[in-house]
Amino acid sequence: MEKEPMTSFGYKKVTHDLNDLKKNQRPSTVIALDEARQLGDLKENAEYHAAKEKLKLIDVQMAHLSDVLSKAIIIDPSILPHKKVSFGSTVTLFDFETEKKQQYSIVGGVESNPEKGLISFNSPLAKQLLGKEEGDSVKATLPGGVKEFEVLDVFYKELKL
Repeated sequence: MEKEPMTSFGYKKVTHDLNDLKKNQRPSTVIALDEARQLGDLKENAEYHAAKEKLKLIDVQMAHLSDVLSKAIIIDPSILPHKKVSFGSTVTLFDFETEKKQQYSIVGGVESNPEKGLISFNSPLAKQLLGKEEGDSVKATLPGGVKEFEVLDVFYKELKL
């Protein structure tokens, strides 16, 4: 079985999302499906078909999240050294092109959210940052082309839901 490394933050988030689907979204969708079923002719009942489709999507999501949790290996980045970029490190970069600082935390694939500064350890940028330390320059080959960064800081920061 393939394991899925993640932080305890990611594990808590996936568990929270799964519980929300089980305890809130699925029950309310089942009620909506029952109510729509009572409206009569199911062939032309848009509410019924929409609720049925939503229920199917929720079940697929629940199965996916359950699978992710069954493969999870929780890594506690707070006990890892962060002199060099590693899993769980937060990295402050200077982007030479935009002349702006950017900050990213290296996390598991399932918890990645680039808009919030969380990038997967398997992402092109993270792969090229791993092992770098403060003061290093990085020419990163990314989907949008080659970008040049300087590593300004490498540290551990606890992630919160």
